[in-house]
Amino acid sequence: MLSPNAALLLALALLTGLSQFHRSALGVIAPELSADLALTPAMLGAANGMFFAALLVMQLPVGIALDRLGPRRLVAGLSVIAVLGIVLQSMATDGTVLLFARALIGIGCAASFMSAVVLCARWYGRGEMTLALSRVFALSQVGILLAGAPLAWLAGWLGWREAFLVAALLTGVVALAWWRLVRDDPPRRAAPKRPSETLIEALRGQFSIWRLPGLPRVLALHLVAYAAAATVIGLWAGPYLADVHGLDANARGRALAVMGLAMPIGLLLVGPLEKHFFPRAALITAGAALSALMLVGLALWPTPPLPVALGLLVGLIFFSSYPVLLVTEARGLFPDHLVGRGASTVNMAQLLGSALLPILVGLVVGLFPMVEAARPEAAYRAGFAVLAGGLLLGLLGWLVMPRPKPAPP
Repeated sequence: MLSPNAALLLALALLTGLSQFHRSALGVIAPELSADLALTPAMLGAANGMFFAALLVMQLPVGIALDRLGPRRLVAGLSVIAVLGIVLQSMATDGTVLLFARALIGIGCAASFMSAVVLCARWYGRGEMTLALSRVFALSQVGILLAGAPLAWLAGWLGWREAFLVAALLTGVVALAWWRLVRDDPPRRAAPKRPSETLIEALRGQFSIWRLPGLPRVLALHLVAYAAAATVIGLWAGPYLADVHGLDANARGRALAVMGLAMPIGLLLVGPLEKHFFPRAALITAGAALSALMLVGLALWPTPPLPVALGLLVGLIFFSSYPVLLVTEARGLFPDHLVGRGASTVNMAQLLGSALLPILVGLVVGLFPMVEAARPEAAYRAGFAVLAGGLLLGLLGWLVMPRPKPAPP
């Protein structure tokens, strides 16, 4: 029999892992989707981006709903929309239907990660929150791994439509487990006072979040902290290793797998480091600075040896585990009855950066013409330089923007 805390962490890991799976699920079966639905590369990219667009649009209503309804009821209701979207995705006949299906799945997953933040904030003290969140987010990376080889195998065995139906069934099972395992507040602890609100009052609460002292410095870094690493591992690491270092598909897959493992390892380490050894602000500054250093190395070192290039790429992903500390830092700024809106506001910055930074880097890389069917190394170095510059600007904002006033003794 699971303890209430273990049941909560299991439910959060399942929920966030499922969200990671759905956001990555199109990549491995993109060729089959493109062939069967006659998708252009632009339409395929739009279908993938639609998930993130829905997440971004939903953050404001999700934040209000988390505070008014609570994570348990909100996630359960949104999961129904997610299941409908996945079923529709399995039945898609053209790009338009696929776009609509991906939007529904994004809406259905819109509260997943923010529910983890809200529930960890309610169930754990300030000193334990980072440790709990880092474990949940580390375990959620399993969803990305399942969206790779296992999904490819399932699609090859059953077909991609049937594979998505299996994913719909799995989503429904996780939703039922969520309803069974999760409670909005820990046992034997009185629920915090959550004043009833009209819609206008709820919106005023959201606006009050944006005026909180100390929040702009968190948002400045959070805008680029995760996005810089995600842009590399999700978009440009593979082409860079192919065009500059000549790695074939299998070798690139192994390299990306090692990069993918670096993130959960970093997440599992950052919680104990904060709890036992270093102040949170120092860890955030060090993580951002070391991540930027990895990108500067990739930008300035002409044709580094392959082991060095791989070391810099893996180091970037490993050191980019610090955004979970930014979430914990932001949590300390919000009153208990506004934690949902506060968490979603912080997440909006991350989603916005994750949408805009890949576009910016793509525009810069695209300025360099192809040479013998490959991008020149200078194109990738320019892209890494853009990411390094964005990360350093975010770090500067974190360091120089006003901090919240300390609470009176």
